[in-house]
Amino acid sequence: MAMPRLSPAVGCLLALVAGLLTTLTASPFELWWLGPPAVALVYLGLHAITPAQAALRGWCYGVGLFGSGASWVYVSIHDYGYTGVPLALLLTGLFVVGLALFFAVPFWLYRRFTGPRLAFLTFAGAWVLAEWLRTWLFTGFPWLLLGSSHVDSPLAAWAPVGGVYLLSLITALSGTLLAEFLHRRWWAVAPIAALWLAPLALPAQWTTPVGEPLRVSLLQGNLPQEIKWTPEGRRVAANTYSELTRRQPDVDLIVWPEAALPMFEDEARPILERIQANLAPHGALLTGILQRESGRYYNSVIGIGNSEGEYRKERLVPFGEYLPLERWLGGIVAFLDLPLPAVHPGSGGQPPIHAAGLAIGNAICYEIIYADLVARQARQSELLMTVSNDTWFGESIGPLQHLQMARLRALENGRYLIRATSNGVTVIVDPQGRVVERAPQFETASLTGEVRAMQGLTPFSRVGSWPVWLLAALLVVPGLRLRREHTGT
Repeated sequence: MAMPRLSPAVGCLLALVAGLLTTLTASPFELWWLGPPAVALVYLGLHAITPAQAALRGWCYGVGLFGSGASWVYVSIHDYGYTGVPLALLLTGLFVVGLALFFAVPFWLYRRFTGPRLAFLTFAGAWVLAEWLRTWLFTGFPWLLLGSSHVDSPLAAWAPVGGVYLLSLITALSGTLLAEFLHRRWWAVAPIAALWLAPLALPAQWTTPVGEPLRVSLLQGNLPQEIKWTPEGRRVAANTYSELTRRQPDVDLIVWPEAALPMFEDEARPILERIQANLAPHGALLTGILQRESGRYYNSVIGIGNSEGEYRKERLVPFGEYLPLERWLGGIVAFLDLPLPAVHPGSGGQPPIHAAGLAIGNAICYEIIYADLVARQARQSELLMTVSNDTWFGESIGPLQHLQMARLRALENGRYLIRATSNGVTVIVDPQGRVVERAPQFETASLTGEVRAMQGLTPFSRVGSWPVWLLAALLVVPGLRLRREHTGT
């Protein structure tokens, strides 16, 4: 039975709904089972339309996804970027419609260069290649990837094998097969069942704990973002984190969040030296902080006490920490009187920080959403750590989505992950991606618990995402056509 010929308006409406459903798969909704139906909705009737109509359908899907799932951008721009409502709405709208092009362009290419032969394979492969493109272009925005919602689903055991992109591929393929099944292609049941039942045969744990448990305390200052960078905010931050640190029991490692002290490292040194004098002899403290060197600024993690090394953020936030296409966009930013970001990236391949006797792989805030960056850190480390300032998200769904992606990094790499944030969500995550300790959000708090050093590597930690990207490309190849075919309108 042929795929139905949907009108362009109905197709776009279904695509918009599919984008909304994909948002519901992620935190805080966590309806992961909606992923395949969402793909099926956007896939139905795709081969009965022109490439331009396919691009529009992909764009509508992107608008539905980012308009709902990345709505927290408005909070960052309006509440903390100090822009008026009209300008904040305009900038948020431009952000959403621009990101939606990451679906419009691949959909056009897919419809232009592939045909109905093995379409259920080629569409799934093209979906993952589009996510790969979104991961690196202009530093990348791998937020709300299709596979990110499966940290708690039956597919979770695939994560240590191939990471988030394998989860995306399986979800997309399940969706296209679901569409085939709905059109009475009963054979589609077998591959769907195989994809979802195979995790039962996979190892429950790829890595092993070694040594004694390590006691850690993660501090959450809950300082108002509005005053943080004022003279008053500097005093409050120094007093808050000093007092929280003083109250800690005899722990091995204390962690402060990203830019916990709103000052540069050289300005914070007297405060840190006073705190170091009161640490336990074996204890260490790691904190996010800004560094300046030769006129450049770095978002960093440094340590005091029983620690060695530092880390500078490699992957910066577009528009927040650096301006992509500055040559063309700089004039617009100046005209709108917006602050121009000026943070520089750290070098690639930085070694882990050693603290409290452990090698600790680092990811600062936004970096935790980059699966391969975290996997590179995990290859050399026994524990993963991320520090963040999620105050910029306000009370939106952003912090919960951010946490879900951090949990997936722990699962992918078989490592404990500790996450210290300014106002939540501060957590300790085990190697299966489960939250074992959690501090209340929007409160000043300290979270104390135990973690273990983990040895061994998951298949994903060893090789990263490239095998899945290669598989996705191979799935597309059989469906390619060299000559353009006539398409209906």
